[in-house]
Amino acid sequence: MHGALLIEKEEIKNVKFVHEEVLTTEEEIKNRKVELERAATIGNAHHGKIKLIFHTEDGLREVETTVWAVTEKFVTLKSELMVPIHAISHVVIY
Repeated sequence: MHGALLIEKEEIKNVKFVHEEVLTTEEEIKNRKVELERAATIGNAHHGKIKLIFHTEDGLREVETTVWAVTEKFVTLKSELMVPIHAISHVVIY
């Protein structure tokens, strides 16, 4: 999807995320936060998986995972892995 390379969540600790915001409008940023909060609710209530598509220094990546928490700057996944929110371009909830 979106030309992203699918990786296992355990590989997240080895990627270098981009440093800049990947979305271009305030509305997109607001919608991403809403979708991430929804993903955390699904993860905690139903242990449901979602797909995150994010930007790394090596290109676009995607991972299927469970979101446990969303803070102001990071998404926390199972196994205490963290993804910076500014690097996430899409949240796909099944």
